[in-house]
Amino acid sequence: MEPTEPSGPTQRDWTDEHVAQWQPVLPGLDPVVEGAVTRMKKLSVHLRRVREQSLVDFDLERYEFDTLHKLAGRGGSAAPSELAQDLDLAPASVTGRLDALEKRGFVRRTQSTTDRRRVVVELTASGRETWLGAMDVLGHEEYRLLGVLDEDERTLLNDLLRRIMVAAEAPPDGSPDAARTP
Repeated sequence: MEPTEPSGPTQRDWTDEHVAQWQPVLPGLDPVVEGAVTRMKKLSVHLRRVREQSLVDFDLERYEFDTLHKLAGRGGSAAPSELAQDLDLAPASVTGRLDALEKRGFVRRTQSTTDRRRVVVELTASGRETWLGAMDVLGHEEYRLLGVLDEDERTLLNDLLRRIMVAAEAPPDGSPDAARTP
């Protein structure tokens, strides 16, 4: 007898047992919906654990990573006010973060070349390397997990999840004036 491929339909996971346990208790439970939602939750928790472990491995606090991430997303350079807006924080809170990151050598603050009253925060090579290292850990795990699907399946999964997110981002009454959350 040949072993079943990991992607085969007979492969069972924790969620299969969860659904089987709850079906007799909740007779109206749709096993497909419950299975999909439970798997999405468990996958989210798994990826969060990987991300948190990467922060430990790179000796980063969550707020440090978030600040480096927003700065990298702005091309490695931003005004403190821009970072405050991106992080949804008061400017004073960002100043404290930047002080700590500057002390660690991850960012540097310089005077703007166009406006001497303005400060520019720049990601240092060490800051970029640390941020990328933490990002790579999660990226590798994402590719490992989605690597069980072929390219067409990944595209289909992405499209299906987009449809679900569009519904999640819409207000329950179906009006088009939904406030989207990142």
